[in-house]
Amino acid sequence: MSNQLRLPLLARIQQRLDRPPTEAPEDSIAFRILVQALVTVGIIATDVAAADAVQAIGVSFWAVPLSFVGAAWSWSRRRQRNIAVKFCIAIAMLLALAIFLMRIVAERNDTRIALAELLIQLQVFHSFDLPRRKDLGYSMIIGLILLGVAATLSQTLVFAPLLLLFLAIALPVLILDYRSRLGLASGSWQQVRVNLSLRRLAAVLLMTIALGLVIFASLPRLPGYQVRTFPISATIPFQGRFNGRTVITPGEGQQGQTTGGTSGTATTGPGEVDDRNYYGFNTQINQNLRGNLTPAVVMRVRSQSPGFWRVLAFDRYTGQGWEVSRNDDSDLKTLDRSSWSFRFSLPVEVTLSRTQEVIQTYTIVADMPNLIPVLFAAEELYFPTEQVAIDSEGGLRSPVVLAEGVTYTVVSQVPYRDRTQLRQATRNYAPYIRDAYLNVPAEIRNRVRQRTEEILARSPSPLTNDYERVLYLAQYLKQNYQLLPELPFFGADEDMVEAFLFRYEGGYPDHFSTVLTVMLRSIGIASRLVAGFAPGEFNPFTGYYVVRNTDAFAMTEVYFPKYGWFAFNPIPGQEVLPPSVEEVETFGVLRQVWNWVAGWLPSPIAGWLNGLFGAIARSIGSVLGWIAARFGQGWVGLLLNLVGLIVVAFLGWLGWSGWRQWRDRRWLARLPMAESIYVQMVRRLTAQGWPKHNAQTPIEYAQSIQPHHPPQKADAIAVITQAYVDWRYGKQPPNPDALLQALQQLRRRSV
Repeated sequence: MSNQLRLPLLARIQQRLDRPPTEAPEDSIAFRILVQALVTVGIIATDVAAADAVQAIGVSFWAVPLSFVGAAWSWSRRRQRNIAVKFCIAIAMLLALAIFLMRIVAERNDTRIALAELLIQLQVFHSFDLPRRKDLGYSMIIGLILLGVAATLSQTLVFAPLLLLFLAIALPVLILDYRSRLGLASGSWQQVRVNLSLRRLAAVLLMTIALGLVIFASLPRLPGYQVRTFPISATIPFQGRFNGRTVITPGEGQQGQTTGGTSGTATTGPGEVDDRNYYGFNTQINQNLRGNLTPAVVMRVRSQSPGFWRVLAFDRYTGQGWEVSRNDDSDLKTLDRSSWSFRFSLPVEVTLSRTQEVIQTYTIVADMPNLIPVLFAAEELYFPTEQVAIDSEGGLRSPVVLAEGVTYTVVSQVPYRDRTQLRQATRNYAPYIRDAYLNVPAEIRNRVRQRTEEILARSPSPLTNDYERVLYLAQYLKQNYQLLPELPFFGADEDMVEAFLFRYEGGYPDHFSTVLTVMLRSIGIASRLVAGFAPGEFNPFTGYYVVRNTDAFAMTEVYFPKYGWFAFNPIPGQEVLPPSVEEVETFGVLRQVWNWVAGWLPSPIAGWLNGLFGAIARSIGSVLGWIAARFGQGWVGLLLNLVGLIVVAFLGWLGWSGWRQWRDRRWLARLPMAESIYVQMVRRLTAQGWPKHNAQTPIEYAQSIQPHHPPQKADAIAVITQAYVDWRYGKQPPNPDALLQALQQLRRRSV
């Protein structure tokens, strides 16, 4: 009985296998070659973008030639069933899926690379079975997805030429795909040349690119990261005991090595700076060094707003440099993360200032010390090591150097700089603030304090609070002391601040920050020196801040009780207040385009337009930023945002309708009276369902609609029409009272 039931089933399976395919294979060689070229561009773009993000995968070397081999084989076997090959492809795809799932578990921090590799593997397997147009359509979609993945990985403009090439190939592919759907033959290159004119394709391509660039330049760059899945590198193994006290420099990775070569001790004595690494990234720095850095990109930062990428701060001034005095094991705190999460919770100082969450992702491009740059007031760190350390000044340290390719993410609660609040701050410092941030060497304390008080006394108006004193001193240093590129070395017993103020009247850029810090301490204002990176150059096409080693410098951080630390920059040529959360790059591309156009305009016109466009952009950016923030607050925020959008849309519609009515009234007022009233009559009758045909004369139109209206309105139509005809063709002036009375009659409702 069992065999009898099994035989019909086997027969049906065999019959189905023997049945010819229901769809005819795709015979167009041109279509197949262009689709293969499209997929190849997607594969190469993924490889280039991954290498651009310092996560090279190198799949193009085997995937591109193998997919071409598969495409050629599938062309030659397009009319065969290829059952064995289909089974092999299915098994290979299942194996690729299994490998992908294992990689997801192992690399749960960032799945984009794993997804891209899975799609490329599936495309290579799929290329061995492309008999129908539908199968080619799958390949087209895979190529498009790969290009999208590459766009999310790309951090530079290297991706742009591949995007344009993909677009240039996609246009003829879409045309050939449409012709294949219609059943039109395009199998030979001769037919392709007839149907795809190069001139026509070039024109369409240029128009598409131009329209795309306009849209791209006009789109706002809204703050990203409304989700909590951040890009992070794979876990970096570290063996041994983590010693957070020492700074590990690139190269041999020796602990405790001083960044930047010196002669003498760590913080005194003449020497030359390392031309690659900023001298200030260490627990001890010597400001008696001379030399310049060779510009080089060190990292790329994706952030919701610009800021000072803070590395570390110093509390003790040594006469010719600075040091982190509290650097023992008892002063540092080692933080551990769980085995299933990359998240470190960082201690955050309580502040009365309003704060804004800013998320930053850092990609290291050149090896850096194990000091982790972050935006001030970091509360969460997503980092690829199992431990990090935080020092007494809020600086973060990794167990290993920040090697090329490391990616990590930081969430900061950045305080707003409310000038009104900070003016109210007192000097009610806690003991640990007084002990650490008011020390000045006894040899220079009195002389520096006297000079500081003399400078403050020159203020045009009395300075009644510490915030205004700090601003005034910073501005004074910028305006009255000079940058001295050829500054000689300080003597062995010479104090750098004293030499700056009384001998040279200037110095190196970082010397200005040191002088401001010591001057503030001399009059009882708690301050410290902080080193880090300026925001760098914002690239609106990629959305990344490109940071170079030459962007590194030091500023002064001032402590305001209850409100926390705020930075001030006294270096000439730079803004006193560093960029913060108030500054966004919402319309970055449009700004760059405008800067290019403004270069050709006269200065007064360009300045006026700059102010106008800046005000408009700030207003729109604030509104869009507020909307984006609502979307990041869950369902409640989403509903509030939708209600807000509906209200804004309604108000916009009211404004648009009012403007159109005002414009229409002005236009009618400029017309002669007979024509104006006749136009209003025709509009009203058209709205009631009695439109005027273009072939009808005014008299014919009036005669055709009069029988369908009450006698009073029919008479009004006749009066207005006759007056218009007499004015238009007979040059007879109308009777204003009669016309207005007739128009009022038309506007009355029928009883």
